[in-house]
Amino acid sequence: MANETVLLTGASSGIGYELAKIFAEHNYNLILVARNKEKLEEMKTELGQSTIKIMTIAKDLSLPESPQELYTEIKERGSSVDILINNAGFGMSGNFIELDLDKQLTMMQLNMFSLTKLTHLFVQDMVKNHYGRIMNVGSIASFFSVPKMSVYGASKAFVLSFSESLNTELKQQGDIKVTALCPGPTKTNFAKAAKVAEIEQFNSIGLSAKDVALSGYRAMLKGEPVVVPGFKFRAAIHSMRFLPRKLVQTLIGKTNK
Repeated sequence: MANETVLLTGASSGIGYELAKIFAEHNYNLILVARNKEKLEEMKTELGQSTIKIMTIAKDLSLPESPQELYTEIKERGSSVDILINNAGFGMSGNFIELDLDKQLTMMQLNMFSLTKLTHLFVQDMVKNHYGRIMNVGSIASFFSVPKMSVYGASKAFVLSFSESLNTELKQQGDIKVTALCPGPTKTNFAKAAKVAEIEQFNSIGLSAKDVALSGYRAMLKGEPVVVPGFKFRAAIHSMRFLPRKLVQTLIGKTNK
C-alpha cells in the first residue's frame, strides 16, 4: 500500500536493487541498507520522487552489533518499518575444510544471525500494530544440502525453515505474513563473488534479478509463505523430492566439482 515503509538490506545490487526500484515505483517509502554508501546515495537520487521518502544507511550487517545499531538508528530518526526485506547475504564455494573458517563464520553471521536479530527486533513493532510483512531471501539451495557450498546451503536451509515456522506462529498476531523467496541461479554478481564457475554457467538459463524481485514482491503481497521463481526451478525441486537423498547428493556433488 502507498506510503508504507520498507526496510531493505543488501539494497545496492542484484535482487535488492531491483526490489528497491519496484517498491519505489509503487510509492513505498524506503530505508535502504548496504555497505556501499556512495551507491546508496546514487540510488536515492535515482529513485527519489516527491511522493516517497528515502533514507539510506551504510551498515555492514556481517558485524554482530549491526542489527541493533540499525534498529536504534531508524527509531532515533523517527521512522517505523511496515515491511522488512532481509536480502543481505553472500556465498562461498569450496571444500569446507579448505575454506577460511572466519569467512565462513562471517557468512553465517550475515545469512542467519543478523537476519534473525533484525526479524526479532522489527517484528515486535509489527505485532503491536497487528500488521507487517517480512520477506527473507533464501535460495533454491534451501531445499537440499549442497556439497562444495556446505555452509552456504545450510544457512539458506535455516532461512526457509525459520521463515515458514515464523509465518505460522504469527497467524494469531494480526495481519502479519512471512515469505521466503528462494531463487535459483540468477543473473547477478553472486556467482562471481562466491567464485562458483558452475553457477556462472547456469546463470545463462537463470532468471534476471528483476524477474526474481518481481516474483518475490508479488508473493509477499499475497502472503505466500514460499516462492521459487521460475517454473523450471520449481519443477526441479519437486522432482528431487522423489529421489533418494544419497542420489541427490551425488548429482549435486558432480555439478559442483
